[in-house]
Amino acid sequence: MVLKEQVENRTVVYQGQIIQVERQQSRLADQTPVVREVVHHQPAVAVLMLTTQAELLLVKQWRAPIDDVTLEIPAGKIEAGETADQAAVRELNEETRLTAAKLTKVTSFYTSPGFTDELMTLYVATGLSPVTIVLPQDTDERIQLVTMTLPAALKAVSAGELPDAKTVMAIWYWQNHPELGGTAHG
Repeated sequence: MVLKEQVENRTVVYQGQIIQVERQQSRLADQTPVVREVVHHQPAVAVLMLTTQAELLLVKQWRAPIDDVTLEIPAGKIEAGETADQAAVRELNEETRLTAAKLTKVTSFYTSPGFTDELMTLYVATGLSPVTIVLPQDTDERIQLVTMTLPAALKAVSAGELPDAKTVMAIWYWQNHPELGGTAHG
Protein backbone atom coordinates (compact mmCIF):
# COMPACT_ATOMS: atom_id res chain seq x y z
CA MET A 1 0.00 0.00 0.00
CA VAL A 2 1.34 3.40 -1.01
CA LEU A 3 0.93 5.97 1.78
CA LYS A 4 2.84 8.94 0.38
CA GLU A 5 0.60 11.81 -0.65
CA GLN A 6 1.24 13.94 -3.72
CA VAL A 7 1.19 17.66 -2.85
CA GLU A 8 -0.31 19.62 -5.73
CA ASN A 9 -0.44 23.10 -4.23
CA ARG A 10 0.99 24.88 -1.18
CA THR A 11 -0.33 28.21 0.07
CA VAL A 12 1.03 30.14 3.05
CA VAL A 13 -2.05 31.29 4.97
CA TYR A 14 -0.23 32.78 7.95
CA GLN A 15 3.32 33.99 8.56
CA GLY A 16 4.06 34.78 12.19
CA GLN A 17 7.14 35.41 14.29
CA ILE A 18 7.38 31.80 15.43
CA ILE A 19 5.28 29.74 13.03
CA GLN A 20 4.16 29.59 9.43
CA VAL A 21 0.87 27.91 8.51
CA GLU A 22 0.61 26.31 5.11
CA ARG A 23 -2.46 24.83 3.41
CA GLN A 24 -1.62 21.92 1.17
CA GLN A 25 -3.91 20.52 -1.50
CA SER A 26 -2.86 16.93 -2.02
CA ARG A 27 -3.97 13.60 -3.43
CA LEU A 28 -3.83 10.24 -1.74
CA ALA A 29 -2.42 7.30 -3.72
CA ASP A 30 -5.96 6.38 -4.82
CA GLN A 31 -6.39 9.99 -6.13
CA THR A 32 -8.72 11.09 -3.32
CA PRO A 33 -8.22 14.87 -2.85
CA VAL A 34 -7.32 16.04 0.66
CA VAL A 35 -6.46 19.35 2.30
CA ARG A 36 -3.75 19.48 4.96
CA GLU A 37 -2.91 22.39 7.25
CA VAL A 38 0.72 22.25 8.28
CA VAL A 39 2.38 24.38 10.96
CA HIS A 40 6.06 24.95 10.18
CA HIS A 41 8.24 25.61 13.23
CA GLN A 42 11.98 25.92 13.70
CA PRO A 43 13.74 22.90 15.21
CA ALA A 44 14.00 23.08 18.99
CA VAL A 45 15.87 21.65 21.97
CA ALA A 46 14.80 20.52 25.44
CA VAL A 47 17.07 19.69 28.37
CA LEU A 48 16.62 17.31 31.29
CA MET A 49 18.74 19.12 33.89
CA LEU A 50 19.80 17.05 36.91
CA THR A 51 21.45 18.56 39.97
CA THR A 52 24.11 16.87 42.11
CA GLN A 53 21.33 16.33 44.68
CA ALA A 54 19.54 14.14 42.08
CA GLU A 55 16.80 16.69 41.47
CA LEU A 56 15.22 17.73 38.22
CA LEU A 57 15.27 21.44 37.41
CA LEU A 58 12.02 22.71 35.91
CA VAL A 59 10.91 26.09 34.64
CA LYS A 60 7.53 27.41 35.75
CA GLN A 61 5.99 29.74 33.19
CA TRP A 62 2.78 30.99 31.64
CA ARG A 63 1.69 29.25 28.43
CA ALA A 64 -0.87 31.27 26.47
CA PRO A 65 -2.04 28.41 24.17
CA ILE A 66 -3.35 26.45 27.17
CA ASP A 67 -4.18 29.54 29.27
CA ASP A 68 -2.28 28.16 32.25
CA VAL A 69 1.03 27.96 34.08
CA THR A 70 3.18 24.90 33.37
CA LEU A 71 6.20 23.18 34.83
CA GLU A 72 8.52 22.10 32.03
CA ILE A 73 12.09 21.19 31.35
CA PRO A 74 13.99 24.12 29.80
CA ALA A 75 13.49 24.31 26.04
CA GLY A 76 13.58 26.64 23.10
CA LYS A 77 14.03 26.96 19.39
CA ILE A 78 17.30 26.62 17.53
CA GLU A 79 18.23 30.04 16.18
CA ALA A 80 19.58 30.60 12.66
CA GLY A 81 23.24 29.56 12.47
CA GLU A 82 23.13 27.51 15.68
CA THR A 83 23.59 23.80 16.12
CA ALA A 84 21.28 21.93 18.47
CA ASP A 85 24.16 21.62 20.97
CA GLN A 86 24.75 25.39 20.90
CA ALA A 87 21.04 26.08 21.32
CA ALA A 88 20.87 23.78 24.36
CA VAL A 89 23.77 25.61 26.02
CA ARG A 90 22.19 29.00 25.24
CA GLU A 91 18.75 27.97 26.53
CA LEU A 92 20.25 26.73 29.81
CA ASN A 93 21.94 30.09 30.25
CA GLU A 94 18.86 32.15 29.34
CA GLU A 95 16.32 30.15 31.33
CA THR A 96 18.31 28.87 34.34
CA ARG A 97 21.59 30.84 34.44
CA LEU A 98 23.41 27.49 34.61
CA THR A 99 25.88 25.65 32.41
CA ALA A 100 26.52 21.91 32.25
CA ALA A 101 29.85 20.11 32.56
CA LYS A 102 28.25 17.28 30.58
CA LEU A 103 25.57 17.69 27.91
CA THR A 104 24.44 14.43 26.29
CA LYS A 105 22.10 14.11 23.34
CA VAL A 106 19.35 11.56 23.98
CA THR A 107 17.20 11.63 20.84
CA SER A 108 15.30 13.80 18.39
CA PHE A 109 11.54 13.55 17.90
CA TYR A 110 8.63 15.31 16.23
CA THR A 111 6.54 17.07 18.86
CA SER A 112 3.18 16.56 17.14
CA PRO A 113 3.55 15.26 13.55
CA GLY A 114 -0.18 15.33 12.93
CA PHE A 115 0.02 19.08 12.30
CA THR A 116 3.57 20.42 12.77
CA ASP A 117 7.06 19.69 11.49
CA GLU A 118 8.73 20.85 14.73
CA LEU A 119 11.69 18.56 15.44
CA MET A 120 12.94 18.65 19.03
CA THR A 121 16.23 17.27 20.35
CA LEU A 122 16.32 16.11 23.97
CA TYR A 123 19.49 16.41 26.04
CA VAL A 124 20.56 15.48 29.57
CA ALA A 125 22.63 18.09 31.42
CA THR A 126 24.69 17.21 34.50
CA GLY A 127 27.50 18.87 36.42
CA LEU A 128 25.57 22.13 36.67
CA SER A 129 27.25 25.36 37.74
CA PRO A 130 26.48 29.08 37.43
CA VAL A 131 27.31 30.71 34.09
CA THR A 132 30.14 33.23 33.92
CA ILE A 133 28.49 35.33 31.19
CA VAL A 134 24.74 35.89 31.58
CA LEU A 135 22.73 36.02 28.35
CA PRO A 136 19.56 38.11 28.19
CA GLN A 137 16.29 36.28 28.74
CA ASP A 138 13.56 36.45 26.15
CA THR A 139 11.59 39.66 26.75
CA ASP A 140 8.26 37.81 26.67
CA GLU A 141 9.20 35.16 29.27
CA ARG A 142 8.82 35.25 33.04
CA ILE A 143 10.35 32.11 34.52
CA GLN A 144 10.62 30.64 38.00
CA LEU A 145 12.85 27.66 38.72
CA VAL A 146 11.53 24.62 40.58
CA THR A 147 13.36 21.45 41.63
CA MET A 148 11.78 18.04 41.99
CA THR A 149 12.99 14.58 42.93
CA LEU A 150 12.30 11.63 40.64
CA PRO A 151 9.64 10.12 42.94
CA ALA A 152 7.89 13.51 43.17
CA ALA A 153 8.13 14.00 39.39
CA LEU A 154 6.68 10.54 38.69
CA LYS A 155 3.85 11.24 41.12
CA ALA A 156 3.19 14.61 39.43
CA VAL A 157 3.10 12.94 35.99
CA SER A 158 0.60 10.32 37.25
CA ALA A 159 -1.55 13.03 38.82
CA GLY A 160 -1.64 15.02 35.56
CA GLU A 161 0.29 17.90 37.11
CA LEU A 162 3.06 17.78 34.48
CA PRO A 163 1.10 17.57 31.22
CA ASP A 164 3.93 18.75 28.94
CA ALA A 165 4.95 15.89 26.61
CA LYS A 166 8.68 16.66 26.42
CA THR A 167 8.84 16.87 30.21
CA VAL A 168 6.99 13.58 30.66
CA MET A 169 9.34 11.91 28.16
CA ALA A 170 12.38 13.30 29.96
CA ILE A 171 11.14 12.12 33.36
CA TRP A 172 10.47 8.62 32.02
CA TYR A 173 13.94 8.63 30.45
CA TRP A 174 15.40 9.59 33.84
CA GLN A 175 13.40 6.83 35.53
CA ASN A 176 14.84 4.25 33.13
CA HIS A 177 18.46 5.38 33.53
CA PRO A 178 19.43 4.78 37.17
CA GLU A 179 23.00 5.87 36.42
CA LEU A 180 21.61 9.43 36.37
CA GLY A 181 20.64 9.15 40.06
CA GLY A 182 17.36 9.92 41.78
CA THR A 183 15.94 6.40 41.99
CA ALA A 184 12.18 6.11 41.79
CA HIS A 185 12.01 4.59 45.25
CA GLY A 186 14.23 6.92 47.25
